[in-house]
This record gives sequence, structure tokens and C-alpha cells, in this order.
Amino acid sequence: MMAQQGQLKPEENEKRKLLKKEKPYVYEKIMKYDEKIKRGESVAILQFQYDYTCNFACQHCDITKLRGKNGSRFFTIKDVKELSRQADEMGLAHIVITGGEPLVFPDFDDIVKAIDPQKFYITSDTNGWFLDAKKAKHLKNIGLDKIQLSLDSLSATEHDEFRRKAGSHERAIKAIDACLDAGLNIILATVVTKQRVRSQEFIEFLEFAKKKGVGVFVTYAKPVGAWEGNYNVLISKDDMEYMRELEKKYNVFTHLTPAYGLNLGCIAVKRMVSITKYGDVMPCPYIHVSLGNFFEESLKDIIQRGMKIKYFKNYIDTCLIAEDRKFINDYEIKKIYGKPLPVLYSEVFTKEDFID
Repeated sequence: MMAQQGQLKPEENEKRKLLKKEKPYVYEKIMKYDEKIKRGESVAILQFQYDYTCNFACQHCDITKLRGKNGSRFFTIKDVKELSRQADEMGLAHIVITGGEPLVFPDFDDIVKAIDPQKFYITSDTNGWFLDAKKAKHLKNIGLDKIQLSLDSLSATEHDEFRRKAGSHERAIKAIDACLDAGLNIILATVVTKQRVRSQEFIEFLEFAKKKGVGVFVTYAKPVGAWEGNYNVLISKDDMEYMRELEKKYNVFTHLTPAYGLNLGCIAVKRMVSITKYGDVMPCPYIHVSLGNFFEESLKDIIQRGMKIKYFKNYIDTCLIAEDRKFINDYEIKKIYGKPLPVLYSEVFTKEDFID
């Protein structure tokens, strides 16, 4: 489902104009998204889990059980160059470097160079621990476009407990100003549970971001990783409607929020895939199913396979892994829980799940 390009918000138009000026090749690829979607093709952001090294041990960590492929082939800088080449040939334009904590990677600069900032809009996730003024300017200079900074409460105590790292809140707050001063685009990524979504704290959090002029990306709590089996944190459809009302007042959004003229519902596969350290391509960071392995098949073939699965091909106006209890029960609980991750698609989806 595709909205018209004329429906871009004023701030989105401004960002597009800046992109056209700074990265004309990336801009040209993005302007072809409309026709690609009409042909039934994916315009996926690549959420690239280059390594799982991290200096935090967060309560909700979703990659906890993805770390275990010891002895398996993993990404090298040479492989990153090949990933970039294949993604570029597919007309994809956005790569998010994640982990783990990317800013602890000793070869982070090499990763950015291998992706090629002239060919892609490049984002990095971070917890902000190492993101001071000097680092922010350096990241801008090497071609990074955007920071997605984790911040989960205005309360230092609550944030530090959630992230299990004393002092992490203070550093994250300082990182916001460091990015703004360096001219780096920045958004706050925040985890929202059933208990938090309607709280006064969350409203105050959005007010804080509004005053800073920074957008807020909401990640709904998922019963995966360290939160496997934790269904008490899951939001409801009513909570999602409440969030849509908040979107009218604040610069807050979820992966379901129409943006840049795109209204695709659940973005798994059609607008995002996750690539693990070991080459497995998953529908999103939280559906731990391997659609195929990059070291064994082309990225194009793997994504095309994913686009044949009805849950990812069709327009779905919910988050399958955060709200849809039937999907969680029928697939996550019955077919994924208890197995080495990620589970191969053929063990999770049946013939009836595929669309010709």
C-alpha cells in the first residue's frame, strides 16, 4: 500500500532536499521506490547486525540467543563490500549498522567505508556510552548520516536499571547535544511496554524530545531474546490507537507510521530485513526466522523468497511480534521457542503461508 509522494510532511520534504544535495545517487534510488513497490519489490532498509560485542547487558536484549553460532562464518569487511554491491544493484538505499554496540567495534570506520556513504544513507544504532562531541564530529566526517540513540526514560535511575549500566543515562543525554552540534541527524529509540505506553513519564519523555527538536522512534516490547515468554509487557490494539493519537501531537513514530510517502503497514521484508553476524537474513530484528543465508544465496533471492510469505507480502496493520497474539502463539511459541536461532523458514512457514 503506497501513499502519494505529495503527502510528504514539510520536514520530510526538507530532508529529501538535503539528501538530493548531499547524496544525489542515494536520492535517485529512493525516488524509484514508488515504482518498485508497484512491481511488488522490497525497498528494505538493511538492519545489519555486524557483530554482537556490547558493553551493556540490557534487560530486553533481543539478540541474546543469536550469538551462539560459534564456528560459523561471520562477516568480514570484504563481505560488507559484497553486501553493499548486491544491495546497490537491488536499488536499496539505507543501511543501519547495529550489533551489539557499534561504537565498540574496532573496525567501525572500515564498515562505513565498505558500505560506501555515496551509495547509501547510513545510520548507526548506539547506546551513547562512547558518543561524545569528538566522536560525533568524526562520525559525521566519515559519512555517517544518522544516529539512533537508545534512551528509555527521563529518570536516570530507571534508564540505568533497564540498561544495566550505571551512568548510561547521563552519557546518552550528553550524546544528544553532541550529535546536534556535529550536524548529525539523530532520533531517540525508546522501548515502550504495556506498563509505559499510557504513563505520565512517557508524555514527559515526548515533551523533552520535542523541546530538543528530536524525533522519537518507539520500539514496542517483544517476547523474544531476554524477554522470551514475557507477555505482560505486550501492547494491545487500543494501545496502538493511543500511540497514533500521540503521533498527531509529537514527532513520535513506530515502524507502522506512514513516512516519506510510504504506507506499508508492517514493514517486515517489504521495508526492512535484518542480517545477522552470521549471514542469516531475517524478516525483522524480532522475528528470528532465517529466510536464507547471504553466504549461500544472493540477497535478492532471499528477499524475494520473503516477499512470497503472506505475512510479509500483504498489508498488515499491526506488529505481528508485538501485538498479534495469534501469530505469536502459532509461530513464535510453537515453532521458534526452544530452537537454535534463527530457525530456517521451512521449519516455521508451511506451503499455505506462501503466495505464488
